[in-house]
Amino acid sequence: MQTVLKGKHLLCEQDWTNEELETLFKVTNYLKLNYALDVPTEICRNKSLFMLFFEESTRTRNAFECGITQLGGHANYLTPQATQIDHGETAKDTIEVLSRMGHAIGVRNTLVDGHKWMAELAKYSKIPVYNMQCDIWHPTQSLADLYTIKEKFNDDIRGRKFVISWTSAGNYMRPLSMAQSLVSLMPRFGLNVTLAHPKGFELMPEVLDMARENARKHGSKFEIVYDMDEACSGADIVYAKGWGPIMTVGDDSVAGVKMINDNPGWVVDSRRMKLAKESAIYMHCMPADRDVEVTSEVMDGPQSVIYDEAENRMHTIKALMALTMGNVSALR
Repeated sequence: MQTVLKGKHLLCEQDWTNEELETLFKVTNYLKLNYALDVPTEICRNKSLFMLFFEESTRTRNAFECGITQLGGHANYLTPQATQIDHGETAKDTIEVLSRMGHAIGVRNTLVDGHKWMAELAKYSKIPVYNMQCDIWHPTQSLADLYTIKEKFNDDIRGRKFVISWTSAGNYMRPLSMAQSLVSLMPRFGLNVTLAHPKGFELMPEVLDMARENARKHGSKFEIVYDMDEACSGADIVYAKGWGPIMTVGDDSVAGVKMINDNPGWVVDSRRMKLAKESAIYMHCMPADRDVEVTSEVMDGPQSVIYDEAENRMHTIKALMALTMGNVSALR
């Protein structure tokens, strides 16, 4: 167990070692048990969390806001429009000021160069910076996903087949960040990862290299297939959501949506879940396009763990904040 995490940023899962992440999961267990028993855990009493959202959110905002409240602290909700960021204030000037007033900041910025902006913020920050999702990574979601998998399989996850599949959700160009976080993180904990998508929907080459290297180092497997049935066959975990063909068309949303609509049929239905193991679970970070990328039968069915997964966002985020900004004396 690693106990020296005060002040540590979380911009990408790769910034934390497996030992550090296992510590986070142990603290999650502790906090989740106390939540179930309605036992107060005011580890962040009198602490302030800034939440800066460039885009709106349901699960991320409420997981952080409820989480810091349950830890005894307070959340300040910020947007670029409601600050001087929208008027051109630099990341350095913003965080130099906020670092003197609060104790941590979470940022959601999936725009082009969102991660670059967060990294600039972290460079000058004197308080922990949490990536609430950017254009490249979504670490607070992937950690909740991994925690959920560990829960559902009683920590017996090595060698299990984890599928992250693209789906035909064509309303808008979703970022690559969710798929990229999953393919890079899961091999580190022994899961054999299968990435499935049509041609043209590739992830960033450097992320795929990271996934392959993590699989090599940790004795797991990573593969890419272009057929959803092949991917789901024998799966233990079916995680399916859409993302845009950003590596093919850039930020051209018109061309991107056309490519998505040109690839119908990538949907999780009961037939595809039957290709997976009988004990398989279905996952999605939500919001999911019901009866477009997943049928309601699967989404509401016995193999779906999406609501447990969503709740675990709050518990893992509480552990993150407790470890990086909390008062250890509050536990005594």
